[in-house]
Amino acid sequence: MRAIVAEPFGGPETLRLVDRPTPAAGAGELLVRVRATALNRADLLQRMGKYPPPQGVTDILGLEMAGIVEAVGAGVDGWRVGDRVCALLPGGGYAEYAVIPAGMAMAIPEPLSFEEAAAIPEAFLTAYLNLWRLGGLQPGHRVLVHAAASGVGTAAIQLVREAGAASYATAGTAAKLEAALSLGAAAAWNYRDGSFRDWLLERTNGAGVDVALDFVGAPYFADHLATLAVDGRLVVIGTLGGAAIPGGFSLGTLLARRLHIIGTTLRSRPVADKISLTQDFAAFALPRFADGRLRPIVDAVFPFEEAAEAHRRMESNVNIGKIVLRV
Repeated sequence: MRAIVAEPFGGPETLRLVDRPTPAAGAGELLVRVRATALNRADLLQRMGKYPPPQGVTDILGLEMAGIVEAVGAGVDGWRVGDRVCALLPGGGYAEYAVIPAGMAMAIPEPLSFEEAAAIPEAFLTAYLNLWRLGGLQPGHRVLVHAAASGVGTAAIQLVREAGAASYATAGTAAKLEAALSLGAAAAWNYRDGSFRDWLLERTNGAGVDVALDFVGAPYFADHLATLAVDGRLVVIGTLGGAAIPGGFSLGTLLARRLHIIGTTLRSRPVADKISLTQDFAAFALPRFADGRLRPIVDAVFPFEEAAEAHRRMESNVNIGKIVLRV
């Protein structure tokens, strides 16, 4: 089968189309003919040698895919050859075939194309995990969503809306702010205009937010502590702005307002945990994708052979929603 790897590590030009053995479905697994996959920031980091795959995971890039079941392993019930599925992957999405645990497969709702379905797993499962399981999201909560026009950001805004909560979005262009508002954000702030602290406290009448989804890290840490409500939760998804907090911080703030600081990754979680997460998410979200209450936001679709151009688009930071490769 054809697959894409980074040889050697470096810029988009290092992506190579190679031949690899087609995998086989073992017991409890599905072999899927991949029709589309989607880009994630982790792909760019892996390409640069800064985010190696977990031990035992293929060096083929790609953390999600959508396609057609090609073969069903022993002991699998509920899936048949020809079924349309999408799934989260630990790696291997930039390929013509992928093997997945059957429990991690999600049926693609009929209205969605393969390209749209490929934009669901990583972004929506990340948002679902961090909002509900880690963030304790409840109806009426207020949620701060950074990188609001990213895949995770556009997913989080919609999930917050469907939970009966309110999201407050930040992004860096007028077009991205408008996209966030169109998806249901209560208000939006351009981070190029400065700190979100005063704006957010004003918008929440001084109460702050119950959950903050943080991709930035150290530069926003003080402002997050200042804008979290009592019992608020800061869920640290990434550290794009740096991880070291200069000068430290006072634990007294955490004690006084009973704050929670939670670090999270999805890729390294045990398979059983990912299966449980997938099934909970599917029960909540797939009916909403089917009737249009939720929708994957696709920025652009590139042919498989143009993966380097797709990476360049993500690096330019102009995308609103997911960038997809058609395999």
